[in-house]
Amino acid sequence: MQRYFVTATGWSDMHVTITDDDIHHITRVMRMEIGDKIICNHPDGKAAVCAIKSMADDKIVTEIVEWQRQTVELPVRVTIAQGLPKGDKFELILQKGTELGAAGFIPLQAERSIVKWDEKKASKKNERFQKIIKEASEQSHRTLLPKIEKVASLQDVIEMSASFDHRLVAYEETTRDIPTNKLSYFLKQMVPSEQVFLCIGPEGGFSENEIIALKNADFQSIRLGPRILRTETAALYALASLSYHFEELE
Repeated sequence: MQRYFVTATGWSDMHVTITDDDIHHITRVMRMEIGDKIICNHPDGKAAVCAIKSMADDKIVTEIVEWQRQTVELPVRVTIAQGLPKGDKFELILQKGTELGAAGFIPLQAERSIVKWDEKKASKKNERFQKIIKEASEQSHRTLLPKIEKVASLQDVIEMSASFDHRLVAYEETTRDIPTNKLSYFLKQMVPSEQVFLCIGPEGGFSENEIIALKNADFQSIRLGPRILRTETAALYALASLSYHFEELE
């Protein structure tokens, strides 16, 4: 059943009103008709099966048939601060990271980021990023839309991480460090409902100065296996490990 995220203003009593781009998707792509059922997601994470009652060019009105009660979100809330990579790698991280359960993303302008953020294009890029996250959330049947922040400096990231329960940084030199730096060690310290902040460097990783700053802010350096991962692989490895640990391991 097709899923759509609807803003809070679209919900009233037993009806959900859909607007904007989703109208085109429902009518032109899915070719739905009155009586067809879809799943509507509220921003607070609730989801309901809804039946289409009326269709117009500017809105589609549905009626709530049944509330869903499944739990599909990761038991821990994970925010990824990702050093800006080259090309469309960041879009891949957003898409796959959303599918794997990330709660939020922060594009990080790191010292070794080859890409330099162009503020003139920020608005259009952010729209693109939001679209990728929304489509990935619908495809993976998420009940909450991950949040994406504006491009941040390392100091911004450190300040944003202050309220998190666990602050981790993937650092390639840790692959040669002591066993307690394995990701599995830190997973055992976490419990459901806690918040995890994970920093991933760009191509070339974090500089020594950046690592010192993060460690001074109580970030723990971790290893993501014995091999050196590409920047677009690291966050996905960590999210998959968290999912396995909290959702599949018995």
